[in-house]
Amino acid sequence: MKRVVVVGLGSFGRSAAQTLSGLGYEVIALDKDEAKVENVSQVVAKAMTGDGTDRRVLDSIGAAKADAGIVSTGRDITSSLLTCLALRDSGVKDIYVKVISHLHRRIVEEIGVRETVFPEPESAERLVRRITSPGIINYVELGPDLSAQEFGVPASWVGQSLRQLELPRRFGVSVIAVRDYLSGEIKPVPDPDSLLKDSDTLLVAGRDDRLSRLMKIN
Repeated sequence: MKRVVVVGLGSFGRSAAQTLSGLGYEVIALDKDEAKVENVSQVVAKAMTGDGTDRRVLDSIGAAKADAGIVSTGRDITSSLLTCLALRDSGVKDIYVKVISHLHRRIVEEIGVRETVFPEPESAERLVRRITSPGIINYVELGPDLSAQEFGVPASWVGQSLRQLELPRRFGVSVIAVRDYLSGEIKPVPDPDSLLKDSDTLLVAGRDDRLSRLMKIN
């Protein structure tokens, strides 16, 4: 089980916290608003009312042992920046930040955060997929429990063809494109007999549970 600290429990932070918790992650949720904390207290490992810009508060809830941090402090750019600094000082290496403008993005990127995300309806879900499945390069939701995911070719598949791998039969998924990551060349109708290279990535569509099984090979 990995630990993730979520600071800021507006709609974005709450959605990320709930989704991560549902996937089995240990989520520590923090917000100054007691009502927002109460809303997620039953679905996360720990929920606390406090100031995320204060390193002492972060240390008291176990941020030092967290694998990642998500900062979602609404329109308060100063709070967002100070929270990023506090998380970094607490030892959190991978920090993901919801930003509200290009200027906000530039400021937080200067302190070395892992990734910034503009608020939009699907962004929290996509971010969680990126955190929980580091091998995923791109994730596109196609419908309930249905998506297309791009990931690198596993070492054991290099030198084999799609026909040999039989992914539709074995996993119930379809490869809809092959991309050479080095040259950028994309084959939207991949040759089933072409041998895969270690520089290839696959865009695969299917049910999320079947894609999750596939990702375990990666």
